[in-house]
Amino acid sequence: MSTFRIDVGQDGVALLLMDVPGESTNTLRADFQEEFEQVFKTLADDGAVKAIVFASAKPDSFVMGADIEMLARVKTQAEATALARGGQQAMQRLEELGKKKPIVAAIHGPALGGGLELALACTYRIATDDKKTQLGQPEVQLGLLPGAGGTQRLPALIGIAQALDIILAGKSVKASKARKLGLVDEVVPKPILLEIARKRARELADGTLRPERSKLDMKHGLPKFLRSIADPEVLQSVALEENPLGRKILFQQARKALVAKTRGHYPAPEKALEAVRIGVEKGAEEGYRAEATLFGELVVSEVSKRLVEIFFATQALKKDSGVDEAGVKGKKVQKIAMLGAGLMGAGIAYVTAEAGLPVRLKDKDDAALGRGFKQIAGILDEKVKRRRLSRRERDDKLALVTGTTDYSGMRNADVVIEAVFEDIKVKHAVLRDVEREAPNAIFASNTSSLPIGKIAEGAEHPERVIGMHFFSPVNKMPLLEVIRAPRTSPETVATVVALGKKIGKTVIVVNDGPGFYTSRILAPYVNEAAFIFNDGAAVEDIDKALVDFGFPVGPMQLLDEVGIDVGAKVAHIMHEAFGARLAPPAGFEKLVEGGRLGRKAKKGFYWYGEEKGPKLVDETVYAVTPQGARRSSPPAAEIAERCVLQMINEAALCLGEGILRTPRDGDIGAVFGLGFPPFRGGPFRYADTLGAAQVVERLRRLQDRFGLRFAPAPKLRELATSGGKFHG
Repeated sequence: MSTFRIDVGQDGVALLLMDVPGESTNTLRADFQEEFEQVFKTLADDGAVKAIVFASAKPDSFVMGADIEMLARVKTQAEATALARGGQQAMQRLEELGKKKPIVAAIHGPALGGGLELALACTYRIATDDKKTQLGQPEVQLGLLPGAGGTQRLPALIGIAQALDIILAGKSVKASKARKLGLVDEVVPKPILLEIARKRARELADGTLRPERSKLDMKHGLPKFLRSIADPEVLQSVALEENPLGRKILFQQARKALVAKTRGHYPAPEKALEAVRIGVEKGAEEGYRAEATLFGELVVSEVSKRLVEIFFATQALKKDSGVDEAGVKGKKVQKIAMLGAGLMGAGIAYVTAEAGLPVRLKDKDDAALGRGFKQIAGILDEKVKRRRLSRRERDDKLALVTGTTDYSGMRNADVVIEAVFEDIKVKHAVLRDVEREAPNAIFASNTSSLPIGKIAEGAEHPERVIGMHFFSPVNKMPLLEVIRAPRTSPETVATVVALGKKIGKTVIVVNDGPGFYTSRILAPYVNEAAFIFNDGAAVEDIDKALVDFGFPVGPMQLLDEVGIDVGAKVAHIMHEAFGARLAPPAGFEKLVEGGRLGRKAKKGFYWYGEEKGPKLVDETVYAVTPQGARRSSPPAAEIAERCVLQMINEAALCLGEGILRTPRDGDIGAVFGLGFPPFRGGPFRYADTLGAAQVVERLRRLQDRFGLRFAPAPKLRELATSGGKFHG
C-alpha cells in the first residue's frame, strides 16, 4: 500500500495514516478505491485491532477533498455520478467498520470537501486548535456539491439549518466553531492530538465513552448567509426541524433566497439544497442517490467547467514568478514603507501588517495619519469582534504599523509604495524624495492609470520603478496588478510579485501602458454605459441589465462607488491615449461641475443616506443628458451586450499589443479585479464560448449603428478567420 499506513499498538488501537505519495497535501482519487478496500478488510479482519485512529501524515493538512484534476478529466455525467457513488460507498464502509471498531478522526489542518465527508463517516472527531485547522464543504465554489455523503451526514449531525449554512455558502469554520456546532467532539492542542485520539478510541471500544449529541434545531431560522435577504415575517413562522411544516417553509424560503442571491446563474447551491431536502423528506437512501445524480450533472456543467478553470488558473499563478527570464529571483522583503494614509494607503498598510511585515506609514500631517491608523484599527477590531483574531493578536499586528510625517525610519525599506494624488508632477516629486531617502528601495506606484514609464522618467534607478495596482477595498479585493515598465528589471518584478503573494493577493503581471489592463478594459465598459445613459436609458435599467448578466454591481453604481470625478479623470487619460475610440460622451463633465461625485458626496446617479447601499435614483441627474427626464431604455440584452463586448474587445486589443502575457492573466484580472462573472470564466473564456466569429459579427453590427468604438480588435478578426480560440 502506498497511500495508507497501518500501525497497530499494544493497546489494540490501529493508527491509520493517509499520505499521498509525492504530494504536499492529501486528496481523494478514484484509483485509491482498491487500496481503501484493502485497508478496510485488513482492519476488520485483524483481531488485535479494537479501535482505529485516522490521521494524516502530512505536517499541516488533513484531507483537502477530491482531486480537482481528476474531476476535470471526467467527460460524461454517468462517469461523474459513478465517481460519487464510489465515494459514498467507501464512506459507508468506513461508517460500518466504525460500528464494530470505533474510528476516531484526528484532524489537524484543512479538512475540506471529501476530507470532511471522510471525517463525518468516522465515529468520533477531534480537531486541533491550530489556525490551520478548518472544516468545510467548499464544493459550491467550484460549481459542485458534496458528492460523498456530505449533503446527508452533515444535516443529520448538526441540523438542517446549520448544515445548509456550511454547504450552500461553501464556507469553512475553525475548530472552535466546529465544536459549538457539534461538527467535532473535541478540540485539543496539536502536540497531544494523537495521544488524546488514541485514548478516546480505547474508551469508545470498551464502552466507557458514549458520545451524546443533540443536533441543533432551527431556532436560528434560515442559514445565516441567507437571512439578510429573506422575508423577516416568514422567518418568524419557521418551526423546529422536526416539524414537517417548519421543514417545508425552511426549504421554500432557502430556495427563494438562493435564487435572489445567485439570480439563477449558479446551479450548485440549489441542487445541494435539493439533495438535502430529498434526504430529509424521503430518507437517506434516496438522498444519497439524489446527491450522486446531481453531482454528476454539475461536474459536466458549463458553470463548473468555468469555475474549475479559474481555480486552475489561480493555482498556476501561485507558482508564477512573474518573469519569463530564467533563473531570476527576487530579493527578500523585510520592511515596507507606505506613502499616503488615505483609503488605499491605509488598506495597503493593513494587508502588509496582516502578513507580518513591518510597515512605515507616511502622510502630510498627524491628522491624516490618525485617520489612516483609525481605518487600520477598525479593520482589526472587526476581526476581533468576529472572533477571527484575539485582542493580543490585534495589538501585535497594529504594532507593526508605525507613522511619520517625514521620511524618518524609511532608509532601510526594501519597497516603498506610494498612493498619493493622481498627478504626474506629484508622482515625480515623491519619486525623487524616495530615491534620496530610501536609496536601495524599490519604488512602487499604486496608480490606476498613469503609465509607469512616465512616472519613472528622470529616476536615477528606473529599473527599480514598478506599478502595484491594488483594488478597493484593499483588505477584501483579492487582485494585485503588477505593472512592468520598459526599464523595470526582472529582479524588481520577481520581488514585487513575491511580496504580493505574501500579503495574500492573486497577482498578475502586465506590461506598461495607459490604464494597464484592468483600468483599460473597464474604461470602454463604463463609457458604453454612459453612452446608453446619454441616449435616454434609465439608470436602474442599465445597472439591472449588467447585474442580471452576472456583475456584482452595475456600471452606474460602480461610478458612484469609485467617484464620478475619478472616473472622469481616467476617461480623460484614456481619451488622450487612444483617441476617438475611447472618447467619453458629451456632457459628462457637468456631473462633476455640479458636485455629483458619487457616494462620497452623497449624490451621483443615486441619492445616498447614512445606510449602506444605493438609495433611489436621483431623477435630476437626467438634466445633463440631451433626452432630459424622458427615459426609454433599450432591451436589457442589448445594454449588456454593448457594455460587455466593449470589455472583451479591449481585452483582445491588450493581448494583441502585448500588455497581457496570457489570456489566463486577462481572465483572472477581470474576474478578481472587476467582478466579471466567474461563471462565464472571464472575457477570453466568454469570447471562446461565443466563438470569435460570433463576437466579430456582433461588434461589426454595433459598429454599423454606433461607429468606430465597436471596431473589432485585430486578434479577434484573426481568430474569427482561423476558427481558433484564445484558450487552445
